[in-house]
Amino acid sequence: MAYIDYYNTLGVDKKATADEIKKAYRKLARKYHPDVNPGDKEAEKKFKEINEANEVLSNAENREKYDKYGEHWKHGEEYEKAQQQQQRQYQQGGNFGGFSGGDYGGEDFSDFFQSMFGGSGAGGGFGRSSRGSASNKFKGQDVSAELNLSLREASKTHQQTFEINGKKVRITIPAGIADGQKIKLKGHGNPGHNGGPNGDLYITFTIPEDPHFKRNGNNLYTDVEIDLYTAMLGGEVTVNTLEGSVNLKVKPETQSGTKVRLKGKGFPVYKREGEFGDLFVTYTVKLPTQLSEKEKELFGELKKLKQ
Repeated sequence: MAYIDYYNTLGVDKKATADEIKKAYRKLARKYHPDVNPGDKEAEKKFKEINEANEVLSNAENREKYDKYGEHWKHGEEYEKAQQQQQRQYQQGGNFGGFSGGDYGGEDFSDFFQSMFGGSGAGGGFGRSSRGSASNKFKGQDVSAELNLSLREASKTHQQTFEINGKKVRITIPAGIADGQKIKLKGHGNPGHNGGPNGDLYITFTIPEDPHFKRNGNNLYTDVEIDLYTAMLGGEVTVNTLEGSVNLKVKPETQSGTKVRLKGKGFPVYKREGEFGDLFVTYTVKLPTQLSEKEKELFGELKKLKQ
């Protein structure tokens, strides 16, 4: 396996914080996402490299192994044991896999470890011994991906199809998914080595802020503007929800900043069909402008009455 500098792939320093790595990944993922670059093979390749780098560096345990073992991070402990065993065999002049110490049938040091970790090897055939074949089976590398959803998309159970490793994958996204929530698709990662199981696919959902609603858990919040006359005398106002619009009665003398709750008109509860949060509406009173002389006169009279 050729060494890949994951830090360089994401354009971050080796001392980068987890937050810096996350920001760098999101920026590059948006730039090279297949949806943004349809049919661009180079962008697709870059997108896979970025996901691979993020899968390693965004996980503290994986990152520590990568910093220690490099390209052998996933099987670092086995790699270290193989190094130690090879060194002992070399020093003792013993027999390992059919070769005497110091004689590897034409293989150099890197070929030896390549055969130990699932490579074909040019000669000798370490991986062909009965003891080596079982240990050569390794799970494929997990893959991380990011999927952007609007607030309205996240509020509906729906299906989306995307491509991973040349295969189309269709997933059903349950209503109520949260920003930053991660799901695992078992076996949809990179292929396993020497008959080992495939890796898994981890999808992180990103839900940007909505221009009309703010979400807090399963509750939604929105501001609705009412004119002075409706606020003072009462009336009716139309309020938009995720399911459409509703008409609300406004009580007379409603103050700016007054909140009302619409029960069950909020966000759906994740994987609990038929359950919803609430929608909280905050009224903002808009004062009239460009008053006519007659209007000013009437407001003056009203002021005198209130004194």
